[in-house]
Amino acid sequence: MFATVKQIFNPKNRDIQKKILFTFAALFIFKLGTTITVPGVDIDKSGLGFLEIVNAMSGGAFEKASIFALGVMPYITASIAIQLLSMDIIPYLSELSKQGGVGRNKLNQITRIVGIILAFVQGYMYSFAYIKNGAPMDYMLYSLVLTAGTALVLWLGDQITQKGIGNGTSMIIMAGIITTLPAMFSSLWTELIINGNGFMGILTFVLFVVVFLGIIIGVIFEECAERRIPIQYANKSTSMLGKQNYIPFKLNSAGVMPVIFASAIISIPQIIASFVKNANFSLFITKYLNYETLTGFALYVVLIIIFAYIYTFMQLKPSELSENLNKSGGYIPGVRPGKETEEYVKKVLKRITIVGACFLALLASLPILFSKFSTLQTSITLSGTGLLIVVGVALETYKQLESQLVSRTYTKGRKGRRR
Repeated sequence: MFATVKQIFNPKNRDIQKKILFTFAALFIFKLGTTITVPGVDIDKSGLGFLEIVNAMSGGAFEKASIFALGVMPYITASIAIQLLSMDIIPYLSELSKQGGVGRNKLNQITRIVGIILAFVQGYMYSFAYIKNGAPMDYMLYSLVLTAGTALVLWLGDQITQKGIGNGTSMIIMAGIITTLPAMFSSLWTELIINGNGFMGILTFVLFVVVFLGIIIGVIFEECAERRIPIQYANKSTSMLGKQNYIPFKLNSAGVMPVIFASAIISIPQIIASFVKNANFSLFITKYLNYETLTGFALYVVLIIIFAYIYTFMQLKPSELSENLNKSGGYIPGVRPGKETEEYVKKVLKRITIVGACFLALLASLPILFSKFSTLQTSITLSGTGLLIVVGVALETYKQLESQLVSRTYTKGRKGRRR
């Protein structure tokens, strides 16, 4: 890692330095936008509940009713929907997904259009939470502002992807989460040490920091952990290749998507209740489908585990993996090609997914449990899901940066040998 940092600051790598500076400039514009509040809204400071993950991914912009309040969430929702519909549900989308680069570009265009439409719909729905007793045009104007904000954020993400470092959308999400941390620790310091009760306040602050760092270490371990299935090829031997080939399966292949799915499912009844205005229905939602109730919390955890399984098997299709392995002449030692290979991969995925899903459910439950038993203000929380996103994006960006540096070194080495 230190060698990579040293290479980045090498004067010979000015193009990479420019990419990093461009990325920081784009992220600064994003952060600046999160501080601009839409005029005429009534900000509710009572807590966000099921919308906490939306607020975290937008860098606190949702809570502030900023022009970037929706962030990239509509685009993520659209991409998930298009991905699901591309699985032989809509033939046109299925064919596009099989057409290589051209098909992916068309799918990306469709996803963006759907994302903008969803941004308007979500903006209109959320406008009722911010604008009290407004005229129809007030709600329409708020929706248009949020839609324009999402379009600008997506454009910034594209610019980062093309001219900067890492995946633009992921970098914006990570930056949004990171920028909320200084304010959180500042509030924690003020509440526990400056306005606290001496030694106990200091001890609580230190304990919070230790737990926070422990969560980061746990997330890094979880993100790097993988199950490697060795493979061999009929026309090659391990000694000829010089190294062992294997198929790596991450402990948590689904990433943070199960949490987003579960949050969306839990939020639907609450959104309906805000529109219906029925006292009995609202009371039922509050008593049984709220995060702070036992039934709502249990349902949330179960949904995360279920979606972790579904999304993992959507991403890693054992049947296709077995078929592709067979076509390339590869096989798993001790396992027959075909159906047995497919069943073996399924068994491995089921075993590692239950561990990854339980860990993911624990991370998603931390803010809820913390707010339940803590007397600290709502802005201070242990957001395991947010840290999972930050660590995952940081690791992927580091790998991409490292591969670029290695590629440049290899290219320069070849040119030197030719001379």
